Amino acid sequence: MCGHLGDTAKACSCTPKLVERYRSRLSGPLLDRIDIHIEVPRLPWKELAEEPEGESSEAIRARVEAARAVQRARFEGITGIHSNAHMGAALVNRFCRTDAEGKRLLQMAVQRLGLSARAYHRVLKLARTIADLAGEASIAPAHLAEAIQYRQLDRPAGR
Repeated sequence: MCGHLGDTAKACSCTPKLVERYRSRLSGPLLDRIDIHIEVPRLPWKELAEEPEGESSEAIRARVEAARAVQRARFEGITGIHSNAHMGAALVNRFCRTDAEGKRLLQMAVQRLGLSARAYHRVLKLARTIADLAGEASIAPAHLAEAIQYRQLDRPAGR
């Protein structure tokens, strides 16, 4: 691998087959156990040196603490479960329900990306967490779409 895949400053010289072969070094079962996998582009110096824009760390911390409180309340009385990440399949089915549009989106993701059952459940748990962070009681299609976007290594190389 040349090391430039996704780099905006220098073009990748690898063929899609080479990229796929490199990515295949991580087994599917291992990738299934990782909730979020995204490519993070190199930032130009100017962006690194400037004051960051957007939500402050304090505001993010408050949202995370509120979401964790919601999760603790959700799982109260369930031994060994304190957050969405710890849910098994039965709890995912109980707490991660979606509407018809969400089900269609999930079906399309499973068909196009070839998600395993484990990856499917990870998407649902992540969508539940995204909804919690947004202060939403229900998982909306937008939460599912965001969670699916965090499964970049499930996509074939070059997409």
